[in-house]
Amino acid sequence: MDFFQLSRSRYFFIPVLSASMLLAQARPPSPQKSVPITTIGAATLAQILPPPTDYRFPDGQSYVYSVEWHMFTAGTATVKLNAIGDEQRVTATADSAGVVSALFRVHDLFQASFDPHSFCSLKVSRHIEEGSRQRNLDLHLDYTRRKSVLDEKNLKTGELKHTENDIPGCVTDVISGFYYLASLPLQQGSGSTFAINDGRTTEVTARVESREQIKVPAGTFQTVRVRVEAVSGSLKGKGEIWVWFTEDANHTPVQMRSKLGWGTLLFRLQRIDKQ
Repeated sequence: MDFFQLSRSRYFFIPVLSASMLLAQARPPSPQKSVPITTIGAATLAQILPPPTDYRFPDGQSYVYSVEWHMFTAGTATVKLNAIGDEQRVTATADSAGVVSALFRVHDLFQASFDPHSFCSLKVSRHIEEGSRQRNLDLHLDYTRRKSVLDEKNLKTGELKHTENDIPGCVTDVISGFYYLASLPLQQGSGSTFAINDGRTTEVTARVESREQIKVPAGTFQTVRVRVEAVSGSLKGKGEIWVWFTEDANHTPVQMRSKLGWGTLLFRLQRIDKQ
């Protein structure tokens, strides 16, 4: 599959954005009440834990990653976090670069808001420019009705789509989920199952596999490697993601590798910018 073909796949930009992650000043969690995830019509062990009381979010910090594909620099991904009123807001961009951009230009903007007390996502918006495709997507998580509400507009044709799907009592999204993951202890051999939603709900498992020293442009770090994969929903069996978080209290994601059916993407931390 060439780059033009893979860029048309939603499975290219989901890992691009999710790898631009950024996460938080994690502390060992204090005793806390979990928010159970009850899948409609089926039992599940998935749950989302609220952050511990001494948890601090890295507000005003931007994480800048290079994106590599088949030894080419395919682009850059940047993610920052800010407190906006009673919510936490994640802003992420994904841009193609170099020869890849000449073949297929990409500029995606992603914003997500979540409740800092529960980690439940509240709303997500995406502006997508991928080759000739231009779309706006707005997702609202309505926990009162247990529905995800997705409105999509094709900016080229003006076509509108509106879809609603059932959701459990608390979900995260493809970027905020990495903030949640970094808030956990991340002890070797530990694991977690939680739900993400991009219009449809997918259960994801994350397991700490090993400790490794990793060298990226931002420096050399002692890390823990976490394997993430979907175990239900439309993304099940589509690929795997490995994330290297620093072993210190910050749990900074310094590297990510996504292995998909058409190839492998590598994200490496270039720098951390502060406001």
